[in-house]
Amino acid sequence: MGNWTANHWFSAVVLVAWLGLNIFLFTYYFLLYETGKPFLYTRVILGSALAWARGSAACLNFNCLLILLPVCRNLLSFLRGTSSCCRRSMRKQFDNNLAFHKLVGYTIALMTAIHMIAHLFNVERFYNAAVSKNTTLEGMLSVIGNEDDDWVNPIRSEKENPSYFCFTTIAGVSGVVITLALILMITSSTEFIRRSYFEVFWYTHHLFVIFFIGLLIHGVGRIVRGQTLSSMKHNDFESCHDKFDKWKLNGGRDRDDDEDDDDHECRMPSFQGNEPMTWKWIIAPIILYIFERLLRFYRSRQQVVVIKTVSHPSKVLEIQMKKRGFKMEVGQYIFINCPLLSTLEWHPFTLTSAPEEDFFSVHIRSAGDWTENLIQVFQDQAQKPPSLKVDGPFGTASEDVFKYEVSMLVGAGIGITPFASILKSIWYKFQREDERLKTKKIYFYWICRETGAFAWFADLLHSLEQEMISSGKEGFLNYRLFLTNWDSSLAGHAIINFDVETDAVTGLKQKTCYGRPVWENEFSRVADAHPRSTVGVFLCGPQALGKNLQQCCHQFSSLDPRKVQFYFNKENF
Repeated sequence: MGNWTANHWFSAVVLVAWLGLNIFLFTYYFLLYETGKPFLYTRVILGSALAWARGSAACLNFNCLLILLPVCRNLLSFLRGTSSCCRRSMRKQFDNNLAFHKLVGYTIALMTAIHMIAHLFNVERFYNAAVSKNTTLEGMLSVIGNEDDDWVNPIRSEKENPSYFCFTTIAGVSGVVITLALILMITSSTEFIRRSYFEVFWYTHHLFVIFFIGLLIHGVGRIVRGQTLSSMKHNDFESCHDKFDKWKLNGGRDRDDDEDDDDHECRMPSFQGNEPMTWKWIIAPIILYIFERLLRFYRSRQQVVVIKTVSHPSKVLEIQMKKRGFKMEVGQYIFINCPLLSTLEWHPFTLTSAPEEDFFSVHIRSAGDWTENLIQVFQDQAQKPPSLKVDGPFGTASEDVFKYEVSMLVGAGIGITPFASILKSIWYKFQREDERLKTKKIYFYWICRETGAFAWFADLLHSLEQEMISSGKEGFLNYRLFLTNWDSSLAGHAIINFDVETDAVTGLKQKTCYGRPVWENEFSRVADAHPRSTVGVFLCGPQALGKNLQQCCHQFSSLDPRKVQFYFNKENF
Protein backbone atom coordinates (compact mmCIF):
# COMPACT_ATOMS: atom_id res chain seq x y z
CA MET A 1 0.00 0.00 0.00
CA GLY A 2 2.85 2.36 0.82
CA ASN A 3 4.47 1.88 -2.61
CA TRP A 4 1.13 2.23 -4.37
CA THR A 5 0.68 5.58 -2.64
CA ALA A 6 4.19 6.69 -3.60
CA ASN A 7 3.64 5.71 -7.25
CA HIS A 8 0.06 6.82 -7.74
CA TRP A 9 -0.96 9.45 -5.20
CA PHE A 10 -0.66 12.31 -7.68
CA SER A 11 -2.55 10.34 -10.34
CA ALA A 12 -5.30 9.73 -7.81
CA VAL A 13 -5.47 13.45 -7.00
CA VAL A 14 -5.70 14.35 -10.69
CA LEU A 15 -8.42 11.77 -11.34
CA VAL A 16 -10.44 12.81 -8.29
CA ALA A 17 -10.20 16.47 -9.36
CA TRP A 18 -11.21 15.61 -12.94
CA LEU A 19 -14.10 13.43 -11.78
CA GLY A 20 -15.20 16.03 -9.25
CA LEU A 21 -15.31 18.78 -11.88
CA ASN A 22 -17.34 16.54 -14.18
CA ILE A 23 -19.84 15.80 -11.44
CA PHE A 24 -20.03 19.48 -10.45
CA LEU A 25 -20.59 20.69 -14.01
CA PHE A 26 -23.21 18.05 -14.76
CA THR A 27 -25.08 18.68 -11.51
CA TYR A 28 -24.91 22.49 -11.76
CA TYR A 29 -26.25 22.68 -15.31
CA PHE A 30 -28.75 19.89 -14.75
CA LEU A 31 -30.31 21.77 -11.81
CA LEU A 32 -30.08 25.09 -13.67
CA TYR A 33 -32.25 23.77 -16.51
CA GLU A 34 -34.41 21.57 -14.29
CA THR A 35 -35.36 24.26 -11.77
CA GLY A 36 -34.31 27.59 -13.32
CA LYS A 37 -37.17 30.10 -13.83
CA PRO A 38 -36.20 31.08 -17.42
CA PHE A 39 -36.75 27.45 -18.54
CA LEU A 40 -40.06 26.69 -16.81
CA TYR A 41 -42.04 27.10 -20.02
CA THR A 42 -39.40 25.24 -22.06
CA ARG A 43 -39.72 22.29 -19.66
CA VAL A 44 -43.48 22.22 -20.25
CA ILE A 45 -42.63 21.00 -23.74
CA LEU A 46 -39.43 19.03 -23.10
CA GLY A 47 -39.59 17.77 -19.53
CA SER A 48 -36.38 16.57 -17.83
CA ALA A 49 -34.73 15.62 -21.14
CA LEU A 50 -33.74 19.29 -21.40
CA ALA A 51 -31.69 19.09 -18.18
CA TRP A 52 -30.06 15.81 -19.23
CA ALA A 53 -29.03 17.35 -22.56
CA ARG A 54 -27.56 20.46 -20.98
CA GLY A 55 -25.79 18.69 -18.12
CA SER A 56 -24.06 16.32 -20.53
CA ALA A 57 -23.25 19.26 -22.85
CA ALA A 58 -21.37 20.99 -20.00
CA CYS A 59 -19.28 17.85 -19.40
CA LEU A 60 -18.66 17.58 -23.14
CA ASN A 61 -17.30 21.13 -23.22
CA PHE A 62 -15.00 20.45 -20.27
CA ASN A 63 -13.62 17.18 -21.66
CA CYS A 64 -13.21 18.58 -25.16
CA LEU A 65 -11.06 21.27 -23.53
CA LEU A 66 -8.82 18.50 -22.13
CA ILE A 67 -8.72 15.98 -24.97
CA LEU A 68 -6.03 17.73 -27.04
CA LEU A 69 -3.64 18.57 -24.20
CA PRO A 70 -2.27 15.01 -23.63
CA VAL A 71 -1.26 14.77 -27.31
CA CYS A 72 0.62 18.08 -27.37
CA ARG A 73 3.93 16.23 -27.24
CA ASN A 74 6.17 19.28 -27.40
CA LEU A 75 4.29 20.79 -24.47
CA LEU A 76 4.69 17.60 -22.46
CA SER A 77 8.40 17.35 -23.30
CA PHE A 78 8.87 20.97 -22.23
CA LEU A 79 6.99 20.43 -18.97
CA ARG A 80 8.97 17.27 -18.28
CA GLY A 81 12.21 19.16 -18.73
CA THR A 82 11.16 22.14 -16.60
CA SER A 83 9.86 19.85 -13.85
CA SER A 84 13.07 17.83 -13.54
CA CYS A 85 13.52 19.28 -10.06
CA CYS A 86 10.06 18.10 -8.97
CA ARG A 87 9.25 14.87 -7.23
CA ARG A 88 9.28 11.81 -9.45
CA SER A 89 5.61 11.07 -8.63
CA MET A 90 4.68 14.36 -10.32
CA ARG A 91 6.96 13.85 -13.34
CA LYS A 92 5.55 10.37 -13.82
CA GLN A 93 2.14 11.87 -14.64
CA PHE A 94 3.45 12.91 -18.06
CA ASP A 95 3.92 9.20 -18.81
CA ASN A 96 0.17 8.66 -18.37
CA ASN A 97 -0.76 11.15 -21.09
CA LEU A 98 -2.19 8.57 -23.50
CA ALA A 99 -4.12 6.77 -20.74
CA PHE A 100 -5.68 10.10 -19.72
CA HIS A 101 -6.37 10.90 -23.39
CA LYS A 102 -8.27 7.61 -23.73
CA LEU A 103 -10.17 8.18 -20.47
CA VAL A 104 -11.28 11.64 -21.61
CA GLY A 105 -12.17 10.22 -25.04
CA TYR A 106 -14.41 7.53 -23.54
CA THR A 107 -16.04 10.15 -21.32
CA ILE A 108 -16.75 12.30 -24.39
CA ALA A 109 -18.34 9.25 -26.03
CA LEU A 110 -20.53 8.61 -22.97
CA MET A 111 -21.63 12.25 -22.68
CA THR A 112 -22.27 12.41 -26.42
CA ALA A 113 -24.58 9.39 -26.14
CA ILE A 114 -26.50 10.99 -23.23
CA HIS A 115 -26.67 14.35 -25.05
CA MET A 116 -27.83 12.78 -28.31
CA ILE A 117 -30.48 10.54 -26.73
CA ALA A 118 -31.83 13.44 -24.66
CA HIS A 119 -32.11 15.66 -27.73
CA LEU A 120 -33.83 12.93 -29.72
CA PHE A 121 -36.51 12.97 -27.03
CA ASN A 122 -36.53 16.77 -27.20
CA VAL A 123 -37.03 16.86 -30.98
CA GLU A 124 -39.86 14.34 -30.72
CA ARG A 125 -41.54 16.43 -28.01
CA PHE A 126 -41.04 19.63 -30.00
CA TYR A 127 -42.82 17.97 -32.90
CA ASN A 128 -45.68 16.64 -30.75
CA ALA A 129 -46.17 20.11 -29.30
CA ALA A 130 -46.11 21.71 -32.75
CA VAL A 131 -48.90 19.47 -34.07
CA SER A 132 -51.05 19.81 -30.94
CA LYS A 133 -53.92 22.27 -30.77
CA ASN A 134 -53.71 25.72 -29.23
CA THR A 135 -56.06 24.55 -26.54
CA THR A 136 -53.04 23.12 -24.72
CA LEU A 137 -50.18 25.06 -23.15
CA GLU A 138 -47.67 23.16 -25.33
CA GLY A 139 -49.61 24.11 -28.43
CA MET A 140 -49.87 27.76 -27.42
CA LEU A 141 -46.11 27.91 -26.73
CA SER A 142 -45.41 26.38 -30.14
CA VAL A 143 -47.08 29.20 -32.08
CA ILE A 144 -45.20 31.98 -30.27
CA GLY A 145 -42.72 33.91 -32.42
CA ASN A 146 -43.96 33.11 -35.91
CA GLU A 147 -42.77 36.49 -37.11
CA ASP A 148 -40.07 37.38 -34.62
CA ASP A 149 -37.04 35.68 -33.15
CA ASP A 150 -38.63 35.00 -29.79
CA TRP A 151 -39.95 31.47 -30.34
CA VAL A 152 -39.43 28.58 -27.97
CA ASN A 153 -40.32 25.68 -30.30
CA PRO A 154 -38.06 25.51 -33.40
CA ILE A 155 -40.50 23.18 -35.21
CA ARG A 156 -43.13 25.39 -36.77
CA SER A 157 -45.33 22.98 -38.75
CA GLU A 158 -46.25 19.33 -39.29
CA LYS A 159 -43.94 19.21 -42.32
CA GLU A 160 -40.92 19.61 -40.06
CA ASN A 161 -40.90 16.08 -38.63
CA PRO A 162 -37.98 14.91 -36.44
CA SER A 163 -36.04 13.47 -39.39
CA TYR A 164 -36.46 16.68 -41.36
CA PHE A 165 -35.28 18.70 -38.35
CA CYS A 166 -32.17 16.54 -37.76
CA PHE A 167 -30.96 16.82 -41.36
CA THR A 168 -31.83 20.43 -42.22
CA THR A 169 -30.92 22.51 -39.15
CA ILE A 170 -27.40 23.58 -38.13
CA ALA A 171 -27.74 21.82 -34.77
CA GLY A 172 -29.06 18.63 -36.36
CA VAL A 173 -26.55 18.32 -39.21
CA SER A 174 -23.55 19.26 -37.07
CA GLY A 175 -24.73 16.82 -34.38
CA VAL A 176 -24.91 13.97 -36.90
CA VAL A 177 -21.44 14.81 -38.26
CA ILE A 178 -19.95 15.06 -34.76
CA THR A 179 -21.45 11.71 -33.74
CA LEU A 180 -20.29 9.88 -36.88
CA ALA A 181 -16.76 11.29 -36.55
CA LEU A 182 -16.61 10.25 -32.90
CA ILE A 183 -17.83 6.72 -33.65
CA LEU A 184 -15.20 6.26 -36.35
CA MET A 185 -12.41 7.66 -34.15
CA ILE A 186 -13.25 5.44 -31.17
CA THR A 187 -13.82 2.22 -33.09
CA SER A 188 -10.60 2.65 -35.09
CA SER A 189 -8.54 3.30 -31.94
CA THR A 190 -9.14 -0.16 -30.45
CA GLU A 191 -6.05 -2.23 -29.68
CA PHE A 192 -6.71 -4.67 -32.54
CA ILE A 193 -7.11 -1.96 -35.19
CA ARG A 194 -4.09 0.02 -34.01
CA ARG A 195 -1.80 -3.01 -34.08
CA SER A 196 -3.13 -4.72 -37.22
CA TYR A 197 -4.28 -1.76 -39.32
CA PHE A 198 -2.38 1.25 -38.04
CA GLU A 199 -3.09 3.24 -41.20
CA VAL A 200 -6.85 2.95 -40.58
CA PHE A 201 -6.36 4.28 -37.05
CA TRP A 202 -4.04 7.06 -38.25
CA TYR A 203 -6.36 8.44 -40.92
CA THR A 204 -9.68 8.11 -39.08
CA HIS A 205 -8.26 9.66 -35.91
CA HIS A 206 -7.66 12.85 -37.87
CA LEU A 207 -11.41 13.22 -38.13
CA PHE A 208 -10.95 15.15 -34.89
CA VAL A 209 -10.64 18.22 -37.16
CA ILE A 210 -14.20 17.65 -38.43
CA PHE A 211 -15.29 16.89 -34.86
CA PHE A 212 -14.05 20.23 -33.51
CA ILE A 213 -15.43 22.22 -36.46
CA GLY A 214 -18.80 20.62 -35.77
CA LEU A 215 -18.52 21.55 -32.10
CA LEU A 216 -17.81 25.19 -32.93
CA ILE A 217 -20.95 25.58 -35.08
CA HIS A 218 -23.25 23.20 -33.20
CA GLY A 219 -24.78 25.87 -30.94
CA VAL A 220 -25.07 28.63 -33.54
CA GLY A 221 -28.76 27.87 -34.13
CA ARG A 222 -29.57 28.52 -30.43
CA ILE A 223 -32.20 25.78 -30.34
CA VAL A 224 -32.41 25.63 -26.52
CA ARG A 225 -34.26 28.75 -25.36
CA GLY A 226 -35.39 30.35 -22.14
CA GLN A 227 -37.81 33.10 -21.27
CA THR A 228 -36.32 36.59 -21.37
CA LEU A 229 -35.92 38.52 -18.11
CA SER A 230 -38.21 41.34 -19.30
CA SER A 231 -40.85 38.81 -20.33
CA MET A 232 -40.80 37.18 -16.88
CA LYS A 233 -41.87 40.52 -15.35
CA HIS A 234 -45.14 40.41 -17.28
CA ASN A 235 -45.63 36.66 -17.49
CA ASP A 236 -44.69 34.87 -14.31
CA PHE A 237 -44.96 31.14 -14.83
CA GLU A 238 -46.61 30.43 -11.49
CA SER A 239 -49.31 33.05 -12.11
CA CYS A 240 -49.82 32.74 -15.86
CA HIS A 241 -49.13 29.19 -17.07
CA ASP A 242 -52.71 28.10 -16.37
CA LYS A 243 -54.18 31.22 -18.02
CA PHE A 244 -52.63 30.75 -21.44
CA ASP A 245 -55.97 31.15 -23.18
CA LYS A 246 -56.12 34.73 -21.84
CA TRP A 247 -52.56 35.79 -22.68
CA LYS A 248 -52.46 39.22 -24.31
CA LEU A 249 -50.86 39.28 -27.72
CA ASN A 250 -48.23 41.98 -28.12
CA GLY A 251 -46.59 41.01 -31.36
CA GLY A 252 -44.08 38.94 -29.50
CA ARG A 253 -42.45 42.09 -28.07
CA ASP A 254 -42.43 43.45 -24.53
CA ARG A 255 -43.64 46.98 -23.91
CA ASP A 256 -41.67 49.45 -21.82
CA ASP A 257 -41.55 48.59 -18.15
CA ASP A 258 -42.89 52.00 -17.18
CA GLU A 259 -46.01 51.70 -19.37
CA ASP A 260 -49.25 51.36 -17.46
CA ASP A 261 -50.43 47.81 -17.37
CA ASP A 262 -52.63 45.60 -15.30
CA ASP A 263 -50.34 43.36 -13.28
CA HIS A 264 -53.05 40.71 -13.19
CA GLU A 265 -53.05 40.40 -16.99
CA CYS A 266 -50.46 38.09 -18.53
CA ARG A 267 -48.69 39.06 -21.70
CA MET A 268 -47.55 36.62 -24.35
CA PRO A 269 -44.11 35.35 -23.18
CA SER A 270 -41.05 35.86 -25.35
CA PHE A 271 -37.92 33.72 -25.50
CA GLN A 272 -34.29 33.96 -26.53
CA GLY A 273 -31.63 31.40 -27.32
CA ASN A 274 -28.61 30.79 -25.17
CA GLU A 275 -25.34 32.25 -26.38
CA PRO A 276 -23.07 29.51 -27.83
CA MET A 277 -20.58 28.53 -25.13
CA THR A 278 -18.57 25.66 -26.59
CA TRP A 279 -16.10 27.89 -28.42
CA LYS A 280 -15.15 29.57 -25.13
CA TRP A 281 -14.14 26.17 -23.73
CA ILE A 282 -12.17 24.79 -26.67
CA ILE A 283 -10.64 27.83 -28.39
CA ALA A 284 -7.56 27.91 -26.11
CA PRO A 285 -6.58 24.22 -26.54
CA ILE A 286 -7.27 24.48 -30.28
CA ILE A 287 -4.88 27.45 -30.57
CA LEU A 288 -2.31 25.60 -28.45
CA TYR A 289 -2.64 22.50 -30.64
CA ILE A 290 -2.29 24.60 -33.81
CA PHE A 291 0.99 26.02 -32.49
CA GLU A 292 2.04 22.46 -31.64
CA ARG A 293 1.36 21.31 -35.20
CA LEU A 294 3.09 24.35 -36.72
CA LEU A 295 6.20 23.65 -34.64
CA ARG A 296 6.16 20.00 -35.65
CA PHE A 297 5.64 20.98 -39.29
CA TYR A 298 8.59 23.38 -39.15
CA ARG A 299 10.86 20.75 -37.62
CA SER A 300 9.69 18.11 -40.10
CA ARG A 301 10.76 20.35 -43.00
CA GLN A 302 14.39 20.37 -41.85
CA GLN A 303 16.66 18.20 -43.96
CA VAL A 304 17.47 14.69 -42.73
CA VAL A 305 20.55 12.90 -44.09
CA VAL A 306 20.61 9.10 -43.96
CA ILE A 307 24.26 8.23 -43.38
CA LYS A 308 24.01 4.46 -42.94
CA THR A 309 21.54 1.57 -42.99
CA VAL A 310 22.06 -1.91 -41.58
CA SER A 311 19.82 -4.93 -42.14
CA HIS A 312 19.63 -7.06 -39.00
CA PRO A 313 18.14 -10.56 -38.55
CA SER A 314 14.42 -10.99 -37.83
CA LYS A 315 13.45 -8.28 -40.39
CA VAL A 316 14.93 -5.35 -38.49
CA LEU A 317 16.35 -2.30 -40.26
CA GLU A 318 18.73 0.11 -38.53
CA ILE A 319 18.77 3.66 -39.92
CA GLN A 320 21.45 6.14 -38.85
CA MET A 321 20.68 9.80 -39.59
CA LYS A 322 21.90 13.35 -39.10
CA LYS A 323 19.88 16.54 -38.75
CA ARG A 324 21.08 20.04 -37.98
CA GLY A 325 20.37 21.13 -34.43
CA PHE A 326 19.10 17.71 -33.35
CA LYS A 327 19.57 17.14 -29.59
CA MET A 328 18.33 14.13 -27.66
CA GLU A 329 18.30 12.44 -24.27
CA VAL A 330 18.37 8.72 -23.53
CA GLY A 331 15.14 6.83 -24.16
CA GLN A 332 13.45 9.51 -26.27
CA TYR A 333 11.53 8.83 -29.48
CA ILE A 334 10.88 10.48 -32.83
CA PHE A 335 8.20 10.35 -35.55
CA ILE A 336 9.31 9.32 -39.03
CA ASN A 337 7.61 10.03 -42.34
CA CYS A 338 8.62 8.59 -45.69
CA PRO A 339 7.07 10.73 -48.48
CA LEU A 340 7.70 7.95 -50.99
CA LEU A 341 5.24 5.73 -49.08
CA SER A 342 2.80 8.32 -47.74
CA THR A 343 2.90 12.08 -47.29
CA LEU A 344 0.57 11.98 -44.26
CA GLU A 345 1.60 8.95 -42.20
CA TRP A 346 3.97 9.50 -39.26
CA HIS A 347 5.10 6.56 -37.12
CA PRO A 348 6.86 6.70 -33.72
CA PHE A 349 10.19 4.95 -33.11
CA THR A 350 12.42 4.96 -30.05
CA LEU A 351 15.93 6.29 -30.58
CA THR A 352 18.63 3.65 -30.19
CA SER A 353 21.58 6.03 -30.33
CA ALA A 354 23.19 7.75 -27.36
CA PRO A 355 23.26 11.53 -26.79
CA GLU A 356 27.05 11.37 -26.96
CA GLU A 357 27.03 10.17 -30.59
CA ASP A 358 27.14 12.57 -33.54
CA PHE A 359 24.18 10.86 -35.24
CA PHE A 360 20.82 9.46 -34.19
CA SER A 361 19.44 6.06 -35.09
CA VAL A 362 16.34 3.88 -34.93
CA HIS A 363 15.75 0.15 -35.32
CA ILE A 364 12.57 -0.62 -37.29
CA ARG A 365 11.01 -4.07 -37.16
CA SER A 366 8.54 -5.28 -39.79
CA ALA A 367 5.24 -5.10 -37.91
CA GLY A 368 2.72 -3.91 -40.51
CA ASP A 369 2.26 -2.68 -44.06
CA TRP A 370 4.07 0.64 -43.59
CA THR A 371 7.15 -0.75 -41.80
CA GLU A 372 7.35 -3.70 -44.21
CA ASN A 373 7.19 -1.37 -47.22
CA LEU A 374 9.78 0.97 -45.66
CA ILE A 375 12.25 -1.86 -45.10
CA GLN A 376 11.66 -3.09 -48.66
CA VAL A 377 12.23 0.39 -50.13
CA PHE A 378 15.52 0.79 -48.26
CA GLN A 379 16.68 -2.63 -49.42
CA ASP A 380 15.72 -1.91 -53.05
CA GLN A 381 17.35 1.54 -52.99
CA ALA A 382 20.42 0.72 -50.93
CA GLN A 383 22.68 2.98 -53.02
CA LYS A 384 20.33 5.97 -52.87
CA PRO A 385 18.00 5.61 -49.87
CA PRO A 386 14.66 7.46 -49.96
CA SER A 387 14.31 10.78 -48.17
CA LEU A 388 12.85 10.83 -44.69
CA LYS A 389 11.22 13.47 -42.51
CA VAL A 390 11.78 13.45 -38.75
CA ASP A 391 9.80 15.14 -35.99
CA GLY A 392 11.11 15.13 -32.45
CA PRO A 393 12.62 14.05 -30.19
CA PHE A 394 9.98 13.66 -27.49
CA GLY A 395 10.46 12.68 -23.87
CA THR A 396 9.53 9.39 -22.19
CA ALA A 397 9.79 7.71 -18.81
CA SER A 398 13.23 6.32 -19.66
CA GLU A 399 14.74 9.80 -19.35
CA ASP A 400 14.66 9.30 -15.57
CA VAL A 401 16.73 6.11 -15.61
CA PHE A 402 19.86 7.80 -14.20
CA LYS A 403 17.86 9.44 -11.41
CA TYR A 404 17.62 6.09 -9.56
CA GLU A 405 20.33 4.42 -7.52
CA VAL A 406 19.36 1.07 -9.03
CA SER A 407 17.51 0.49 -12.31
CA MET A 408 15.81 -2.60 -13.74
CA LEU A 409 15.43 -2.41 -17.53
CA VAL A 410 12.98 -4.86 -19.10
CA GLY A 411 12.67 -5.10 -22.88
CA ALA A 412 10.58 -7.54 -24.92
CA GLY A 413 11.65 -8.11 -28.53
CA ILE A 414 12.10 -4.78 -30.31
CA GLY A 415 11.26 -3.20 -26.94
CA ILE A 416 15.01 -3.26 -26.32
CA THR A 417 15.36 -0.03 -28.32
CA PRO A 418 15.11 2.61 -25.53
CA PHE A 419 17.54 0.63 -23.40
CA ALA A 420 20.04 0.41 -26.25
CA SER A 421 20.29 4.19 -26.01
CA ILE A 422 20.78 3.96 -22.25
CA LEU A 423 23.41 1.23 -22.44
CA LYS A 424 25.32 3.10 -25.14
CA SER A 425 25.27 6.24 -23.01
CA ILE A 426 26.63 4.25 -20.06
CA TRP A 427 29.46 2.97 -22.27
CA TYR A 428 30.40 6.53 -23.22
CA LYS A 429 30.17 7.67 -19.59
CA PHE A 430 32.56 4.89 -18.55
CA GLN A 431 34.97 5.86 -21.29
CA ARG A 432 34.93 9.49 -20.19
CA GLU A 433 34.94 8.57 -16.51
CA ASP A 434 31.88 10.72 -15.93
CA GLU A 435 31.55 11.17 -12.17
CA ARG A 436 28.04 12.61 -12.48
CA LEU A 437 26.63 9.11 -13.03
CA LYS A 438 24.67 8.51 -9.82
CA THR A 439 23.39 5.06 -10.79
CA LYS A 440 25.23 2.30 -8.92
CA LYS A 441 23.71 -0.78 -10.51
CA ILE A 442 21.66 -1.72 -13.58
CA TYR A 443 19.79 -4.98 -14.08
CA PHE A 444 18.95 -5.56 -17.72
CA TYR A 445 16.42 -8.19 -18.91
CA TRP A 446 15.80 -8.91 -22.57
CA ILE A 447 13.03 -11.33 -23.58
CA CYS A 448 13.07 -12.57 -27.20
CA ARG A 449 11.25 -15.17 -29.25
CA GLU A 450 14.00 -15.71 -31.84
CA THR A 451 17.75 -16.24 -31.51
CA GLY A 452 18.38 -13.88 -34.42
CA ALA A 453 17.01 -10.98 -32.44
CA PHE A 454 19.94 -11.16 -30.02
CA ALA A 455 22.24 -10.17 -32.87
CA TRP A 456 20.76 -6.64 -32.87
CA PHE A 457 22.75 -5.49 -29.85
CA ALA A 458 25.11 -8.35 -29.10
CA ASP A 459 28.04 -6.17 -30.21
CA LEU A 460 26.92 -3.42 -27.84
CA LEU A 461 26.63 -5.80 -24.90
CA HIS A 462 30.01 -7.32 -25.74
CA SER A 463 31.59 -3.83 -25.77
CA LEU A 464 29.98 -3.06 -22.43
CA GLU A 465 31.37 -6.26 -20.97
CA GLN A 466 34.87 -5.38 -22.07
CA GLU A 467 34.60 -1.75 -20.95
CA MET A 468 33.35 -2.65 -17.47
CA ILE A 469 36.08 -5.25 -17.01
CA SER A 470 38.81 -2.80 -18.06
CA SER A 471 37.42 -0.02 -15.83
CA GLY A 472 37.03 -2.28 -12.80
CA LYS A 473 33.22 -1.98 -12.76
CA GLU A 474 32.37 -5.51 -13.82
CA GLY A 475 29.45 -5.65 -11.40
CA PHE A 476 27.78 -2.44 -12.61
CA LEU A 477 25.65 -4.14 -15.30
CA ASN A 478 23.88 -7.41 -14.64
CA TYR A 479 22.08 -8.57 -17.75
CA ARG A 480 19.99 -11.66 -18.42
CA LEU A 481 18.73 -12.75 -21.83
CA PHE A 482 15.64 -14.96 -22.09
CA LEU A 483 14.72 -16.99 -25.18
CA THR A 484 11.04 -17.97 -25.14
CA ASN A 485 10.73 -19.79 -28.47
CA TRP A 486 13.22 -22.65 -28.63
CA ASP A 487 13.31 -26.33 -29.55
CA SER A 488 15.00 -29.40 -28.08
CA SER A 489 17.95 -29.27 -30.53
CA LEU A 490 18.84 -25.72 -29.45
CA ALA A 491 18.55 -26.67 -25.78
CA GLY A 492 20.73 -29.74 -26.39
CA HIS A 493 23.32 -27.58 -28.12
CA ALA A 494 23.34 -25.25 -25.11
CA ILE A 495 23.80 -28.17 -22.72
CA ILE A 496 26.72 -29.54 -24.73
CA ASN A 497 28.41 -26.12 -24.62
CA PHE A 498 27.54 -25.43 -21.00
CA ASP A 499 31.18 -25.46 -19.89
CA VAL A 500 32.26 -23.09 -22.65
CA GLU A 501 33.13 -19.63 -21.33
CA THR A 502 30.85 -17.79 -23.77
CA ASP A 503 27.19 -18.42 -24.56
CA ALA A 504 26.43 -20.65 -27.54
CA VAL A 505 23.67 -18.35 -28.82
CA THR A 506 25.00 -14.82 -28.25
CA GLY A 507 28.74 -15.27 -27.77
CA LEU A 508 28.50 -13.29 -24.52
CA LYS A 509 29.76 -14.36 -21.10
CA GLN A 510 26.23 -14.23 -19.68
CA LYS A 511 24.44 -17.46 -20.53
CA THR A 512 21.06 -17.28 -22.28
CA CYS A 513 18.09 -18.48 -20.20
CA TYR A 514 15.43 -20.66 -21.85
CA GLY A 515 11.85 -19.79 -20.99
CA ARG A 516 10.29 -16.78 -19.34
CA PRO A 517 11.69 -15.07 -16.25
CA VAL A 518 10.08 -15.71 -12.87
CA TRP A 519 9.70 -12.09 -11.85
CA GLU A 520 9.04 -12.83 -8.19
CA ASN A 521 12.50 -14.39 -7.96
CA GLU A 522 14.13 -11.50 -9.85
CA PHE A 523 12.53 -8.83 -7.65
CA SER A 524 13.32 -10.76 -4.49
CA ARG A 525 16.98 -10.99 -5.53
CA VAL A 526 17.19 -7.25 -6.25
CA ALA A 527 15.42 -6.37 -3.00
CA ASP A 528 17.85 -8.53 -0.99
CA ALA A 529 20.87 -7.01 -2.76
CA HIS A 530 19.70 -3.40 -2.25
CA PRO A 531 17.73 -3.29 1.01
CA ARG A 532 17.80 0.53 1.32
CA SER A 533 17.75 1.66 -2.31
CA THR A 534 15.26 3.32 -4.63
CA VAL A 535 14.82 1.03 -7.64
CA GLY A 536 13.40 2.27 -10.94
CA VAL A 537 11.71 -0.43 -13.03
CA PHE A 538 11.49 0.49 -16.73
CA LEU A 539 9.52 -1.52 -19.28
CA CYS A 540 9.18 -1.30 -23.03
CA GLY A 541 6.92 -4.19 -23.88
CA PRO A 542 3.36 -5.58 -23.84
CA GLN A 543 0.65 -4.51 -21.41
CA ALA A 544 0.35 -7.96 -19.82
CA LEU A 545 4.02 -7.92 -18.85
CA GLY A 546 3.55 -4.41 -17.48
CA LYS A 547 0.77 -5.55 -15.14
CA ASN A 548 2.99 -8.35 -13.83
CA LEU A 549 5.91 -6.01 -13.19
CA GLN A 550 3.71 -3.38 -11.56
CA GLN A 551 2.29 -5.99 -9.22
CA CYS A 552 5.81 -7.07 -8.27
CA CYS A 553 6.76 -3.43 -7.60
CA HIS A 554 3.95 -3.20 -5.07
CA GLN A 555 4.64 -6.63 -3.60
CA PHE A 556 8.36 -6.20 -2.96
CA SER A 557 8.42 -2.55 -1.88
CA SER A 558 8.86 -2.16 1.85
CA LEU A 559 6.18 -0.47 3.91
CA ASP A 560 9.02 1.43 5.53
CA PRO A 561 9.88 4.30 3.11
CA ARG A 562 13.49 4.19 4.33
CA LYS A 563 13.93 0.71 2.87
CA VAL A 564 13.77 -0.66 -0.67
CA GLN A 565 11.14 0.94 -2.93
CA PHE A 566 10.32 -0.09 -6.51
CA TYR A 567 8.92 2.53 -8.92
CA PHE A 568 7.31 1.29 -12.14
CA ASN A 569 7.76 3.19 -15.42
CA LYS A 570 6.41 2.14 -18.83
CA GLU A 571 7.09 3.48 -22.30
CA ASN A 572 3.99 4.98 -23.94
CA PHE A 573 3.90 6.68 -27.34
